[in-house]
Amino acid sequence: MKDTDFIVEPDVFRLLAPISRLLSEQGIPAYLVGGFVRDTLLRRATADIDLAIGGDAVRLAPAIAGAVGGKAVTLDADNRISRIVLPDGAWEIDVTSFSGAIRGDLARRDFTVNAIAAELGEVVEHGLDPARLIDPCRGRDDLDARLVRAVSDAAFRDDPARLLRAVRIAGELDFDIEPATEDLMRRDGSLIASVAGERDREELLRLLALPGAGKHLFRLDSLGLLTALLPELAAARGTDQPHIHVWDVLEHSIRTVTALEFVLREGPWDWATGDLLAPVPWSDALAAHFDAPVGHGSTRRTLLKLAALLHDIAKPQTKTIDSETGRARFLGHPNEGAAIVTALLERLRFSKRETRLVALLVKYHMRPNQMANEGLPTARAIYRYFRDTGEAGTDILYLCLADHLATRGGTLDDAAWREHAALTAYVLENRWPADEAAPPRLIRGDEIIKEFGVRPGPRVGRLLENLREAQAAGEIRTRAQAEAYLNQMLRGPQPEGEGPDQGEL
Repeated sequence: MKDTDFIVEPDVFRLLAPISRLLSEQGIPAYLVGGFVRDTLLRRATADIDLAIGGDAVRLAPAIAGAVGGKAVTLDADNRISRIVLPDGAWEIDVTSFSGAIRGDLARRDFTVNAIAAELGEVVEHGLDPARLIDPCRGRDDLDARLVRAVSDAAFRDDPARLLRAVRIAGELDFDIEPATEDLMRRDGSLIASVAGERDREELLRLLALPGAGKHLFRLDSLGLLTALLPELAAARGTDQPHIHVWDVLEHSIRTVTALEFVLREGPWDWATGDLLAPVPWSDALAAHFDAPVGHGSTRRTLLKLAALLHDIAKPQTKTIDSETGRARFLGHPNEGAAIVTALLERLRFSKRETRLVALLVKYHMRPNQMANEGLPTARAIYRYFRDTGEAGTDILYLCLADHLATRGGTLDDAAWREHAALTAYVLENRWPADEAAPPRLIRGDEIIKEFGVRPGPRVGRLLENLREAQAAGEIRTRAQAEAYLNQMLRGPQPEGEGPDQGEL
């Protein structure tokens, strides 16, 4: 790494200069530390600024936020950690407190590459000058060696959240984890259970957001961290599956994440031959769909990867052996898995919407293949699919494709794969034009009660739903056709099990 000056970008300078003036006027020492310094030295773009100050970060945060037009949020009152959020969301400034000398603070940090400091005033005046850096843990040497190394033997015991962070940072930077640090992670891995759910959630989402997330999950597992974080997955290790499956449940689950990245055009699939992606539908609109935010720090893409990891979580406890065929069966594992996943994500403090979406993905991950046993699904089947799966409908189609790849690995049947991809394309092409919304209502429930003499109750809702299915199938398009259809359901031959009004059926 050449010792040339690193000029701070103008927009960053505009943030740092008023903060430097504010703290300097109050005689408070301040240093840029952590990821901002590291990434600047690596010439990587970063949206996060870490600031260590010799004062109470919680008390001073409102004034710092005011200097840059942001909002102060207390992250940890006991350890005096605050965050400054800028209105445009382009930058976040984490402010931590230290006492004594900055070198002592750096010696208590997580990894050597994050234990490099630059005095704030000097950066504002001179840029980030490598000659002026404070680097007592030789972090720049590890940057050159592309290594993540714990600052001390107690790094993970002091803060077990660093266990996940080590893997995430190594993934972000494409670094290796130093062998002695890996030994510490194996020694202290069980401590991850003591970390607050919110912090585990944040690290897990950031890990899943990385290209090659499947590879990073394998690394977590090799260190004993995956099942320490998600003990519900422990029983999946060694749970064999029918002969069509190449891997046990746990390895299949991780490889489903890698296969999902492949079908989402994000990474390779080691067993791909020819152009496996050619028949899989893709567009700018689909890419935007998967990149759409769901919660703080999550997108459809990251939550879909999480669902891929968890989709078979209930297989171990639902496994039975057919007495006649000797074949393993996993009856009910999607429904039971959805319940397990809901409790798991609540423990990790995922939002209600995030939890509901992942649970839907797990619950219905087998549904696309059940829409048609022979040939392509009917319009009614497609309508019912999107009705039942809600906002997860499109995502489940791609999870099902990934599941197919991760089931067969190198034994993939090309014709069966093309059939599956064609099913996906057909379902997407033939869903209701307003995406996954219901068709426009041609007749209201109160009108059915008044004009057809149906008693108020659940049956009215069933009649309305039958009408919507018929609309989705293209069987009715007008009010007159809807009325005729209702007459047929109520008085003539009875489609979909509807009979004459008998009250609450």
